[in-house]
Amino acid sequence: MNINFTEDLLVKYIYGEVSIAEKHLIEESLDNNWELHELYEAMTKSRQELPKVQFSPKKSVIENILKYSSEQTALEPHF
Repeated sequence: MNINFTEDLLVKYIYGEVSIAEKHLIEESLDNNWELHELYEAMTKSRQELPKVQFSPKKSVIENILKYSSEQTALEPHF
């Protein structure tokens, strides 16, 4: 089966965000399509080169969000 895959679909595959059916089709195509496999390899390598940075908000930011949320809940009408 010859299917045209978009780069977006390959990105979803690399990040494990495809359905099982899509996963099987992509893997079959990777085995049978040299150009698609080369693109996949390049995208995988690029992902590995991305910095491994994790961001976390300050405790005060989380507290402000929770405070705002509780204030909004208090303003909602209760039926």
